[in-house]
Amino acid sequence: MAKLHPTPMLDELEKGPWPSFVTDIKRMAAQGKAACADLLGQLELSYKEKEGHWKHGGIVGVLGYGGGVIGRYSDVPDLFPGVEHFHTVRVNQPAAKYYHSDALRKVMDIWDRRGSSMLNMHGSTGDMVLLGAFTDELEPIFAELTALGWDLGGSGSALRTPSACLGKSRCEWACIHTEDICYELTMSYQDELHRPAWPYKFKFKVDGCPNCCVASLARSDCAIIGTWRDDIRIDQAAVAEYAAGKFAAEGGAHGQDVKLDIAKDVVGLCPTQCMSFDGKKLSINNAECTRCMHCINLMPRALRPGTDTGASILVGAKAPILDGAQMGSVIIPFIKMEPPYDEFKEFVEKMWEWWDENGKNRERIGETIQRLGLAAFLAAVEIEPDPRHVKEPRSNPYIFYKEDEVPGGFERKIEDYRKRHAR
Repeated sequence: MAKLHPTPMLDELEKGPWPSFVTDIKRMAAQGKAACADLLGQLELSYKEKEGHWKHGGIVGVLGYGGGVIGRYSDVPDLFPGVEHFHTVRVNQPAAKYYHSDALRKVMDIWDRRGSSMLNMHGSTGDMVLLGAFTDELEPIFAELTALGWDLGGSGSALRTPSACLGKSRCEWACIHTEDICYELTMSYQDELHRPAWPYKFKFKVDGCPNCCVASLARSDCAIIGTWRDDIRIDQAAVAEYAAGKFAAEGGAHGQDVKLDIAKDVVGLCPTQCMSFDGKKLSINNAECTRCMHCINLMPRALRPGTDTGASILVGAKAPILDGAQMGSVIIPFIKMEPPYDEFKEFVEKMWEWWDENGKNRERIGETIQRLGLAAFLAAVEIEPDPRHVKEPRSNPYIFYKEDEVPGGFERKIEDYRKRHAR
């Protein structure tokens, strides 16, 4: 058993009804993990002094890879030698995070022998996050993981590990093959994933439908969101059953039978007011529908996505790090997203080339677009402006034109201006 340090403040986190990470780490320390005991000791010191005691030791990793390992060192190694080095190893998760228990046991066998035994499932982008390794163990860990077929995930100013929802393997609403798309992007862009060369990080997330279960709309630089471009399918007989209270709202997801008020709960809450219900028949003006999934989620037995399926591509979402949170902007309203995804890949490579040339250090692509303008980005990726690109009506009265868009050029306009205002 590793020697535990006194941790009176951390012990407070074990009180109350909820599970505590402190209890979990103490359990690992009791199994002889010095890193776990010293981690708690250093955290207690940080609580006491109100100062973090981690430092980044520069670039640390494995041969041939520029990412996948996040270096971390203690600045008080004499007090806590077990965390003198405490590097994080990111392991690329399988598409949709499907794991076989035997495969996980083999990973943990490696981590028990060569690391701290602590891990997170998962980081915000994905990845198994193995917490706490000494520098001299990194190459052996990498060798043993790759021998089992695993690879490291992304870190630094590179493509981060693509992630996806369960898609058609488990979800009836999925409009695209999320797992195949995720795997194809991971395999196609290995250089971008393992060798950081961009202004900052870049994330793909693949959602099978607009419910966005992997939060692609808010958390990815390029969101691939399954959708449809024909009409929502309606089963009017099932609509009548909902109206009569025979089917519960949301399939009884709240654990009780909730009678649905279609006029109030479905039609009344439609964001574009494109639905109507006369007491018997539900009608949808599909031209005004934004595919928000609200009505489908409430009445899954009566409504289903259309059959002409594909994806919407949104660019620019990010969490609030440098310049505040941003949601993705619609760039391609509809694309079929069928193997081998060449049309999408052509767009991606134009996008990356523009960002690589124009982005500032530590600037996500959404911030570059915000700084230089959506028009500049659309021109770079060779996409014609579309009304669906507009977030809100124009509020700026100043309109600027390119020289080739003005008959006669700017020189004539300037000369006319001077003549009108000559004294």
